[in-house]
Order: sequence, then structure tokens, then C-alpha cells
Amino acid sequence: MKKKFGIVGNPIKHSLSPVLHEYWFKKYSIDADYSIIEATDKDLPKIIEKVKKGYYSGINVTLPFKRKIINFVDKVINDAELTGSVNTVLFDNDNTVIGENTDVYGLQAAYLKEIDNNCNKKALVIGAGGVSPSVILSIKKSGINNISITNRTNEKCIFLKKKFSFLNIIFWEHLKSEIKNFDIIINATSLGLKNGKDFSFNFSDTKNEAIYIDTIYNPLETKTLKYLKEEGRRVFNGLDMFIYQGQKSFYLWNKINPEIDDELVKLLNLKLK
Repeated sequence: MKKKFGIVGNPIKHSLSPVLHEYWFKKYSIDADYSIIEATDKDLPKIIEKVKKGYYSGINVTLPFKRKIINFVDKVINDAELTGSVNTVLFDNDNTVIGENTDVYGLQAAYLKEIDNNCNKKALVIGAGGVSPSVILSIKKSGINNISITNRTNEKCIFLKKKFSFLNIIFWEHLKSEIKNFDIIINATSLGLKNGKDFSFNFSDTKNEAIYIDTIYNPLETKTLKYLKEEGRRVFNGLDMFIYQGQKSFYLWNKINPEIDDELVKLLNLKLK
């Protein structure tokens, strides 16, 4: 019987997850398809019920449901428990719907493994939304202890500080003047997303050796990333993180660790042009 997978979010039409997973289904001869599931809050219980009944063999979860979905799964484990953020749902052998998080792994595997002498570095997370807990945990796991956060709505930073007491909070209006103090800057907001809003200032005051990571992959180069790249900073877009989190999701569902080959990367880049 053909397996069904999908990604739940809103808006969700821009997602490359179907391209990623269907490439691997074909490569490993798995009879499955992967669809986009545009949902509202009230749809979440019905979607999880479909996982329980075997209609879906697994789902990914993206904005704005990474926290909300926790109310409907049977159990959250590992990084999902630590972050309070779920992006992968699976049904285990005990008939239990499990919420897991592969974003933490995605960020570490894509970028943070390349950064050395972490204990002396200062990191700034911009944004306190769905992916932010995963970003914070992945930075912490990579050995960086000095982590600050800023968000347009300060209450969301305070909420995250309850979970991660080590966080320093920076007021949004101080971001421009504070940015010069950080070695690693991660944009975990939607600012810069294709056809969306952007930062109201450029990042000209960043350190020369600063690393800038954008969790956005559509477009491949946001205005800020492009500017910093031209200024000679080390920059990374969100595509590698997206691929690695998908790789771990695929493994959790199919018990196959799929290869990230040149053909896949080329295909994804073509879809974003």
C-alpha cells in the first residue's frame, strides 16, 4: 500500500519538502507520496487522528504549528521535549503518536559543526518564533554559552527565557547598536522571506569575522545575507539546515539514512531560482 506523508503549515505553498522527500522516495524505491497540508488550528486534531489511523505514515510540521501540535500528540521526546517545538510526527510500534524535533540536528549538521573555539563566542538569535527554541538549543549543544535573543515582541523573549534561563534579552530597538558585539548572528524571523518584509537597517556594524546564518532558504540570498556576503562576512542560507532536518525526518519514518547527493542539491537550487 502506498504510504502518505505531508507537511502541515500555513502558509505552506512555498515549501520544498515535497521535492526533497519525493526525490528520496524515488532513489530508495519507496512507494510513497508527500503532500502539502494547509491547515488552521482547528484542523490539527483531525490531522493527528489520521496519523493514528495510518492514513499518514508521518508528517512534518512548520509555522505556525510547531508548538501547537504538542497538544495533540501522545508524547514528545528528545529535542522536542527540550525545546517545546515539534517539526516531525511519527507513529511508533506501541501505537503512540510521537512528536520529535529534527531542526536542532539540522542546524548543527549544516553549520555549527564548522565553528571552532565556541566557548568564547557570543551568539545572537533574532526572533522568538517557531524555530527559535531549536536554534537556541543547537547553539548551546555546540558549546556556546553566551546566547542573546531579540524579538519585535519582547514578551516572546521572556517566554523563551523561562525555558532557557541562560538567555540574555536585548530590546528590539537596541538591535542595530548591539549587533557589533556578536560573533554568530542567526536570523530566525521571517524577515527577508520572498515577497515579505525585511529588516529596516543594514548590518554594517557587524564584526569583520562575524558569521551570519539565515534560517530562510527562499530566496537563497535575502537582502541582509547578500549585503553581508558582499562585505566579506561568512554567510549561510537556510537550505542546508532544511536538507539536514529533512534527512533526519526521513530516517525516523523509513529507517533509511538518505544520501545528500549533488543531484538533490542541484534540484533544490533550481526550484529556488
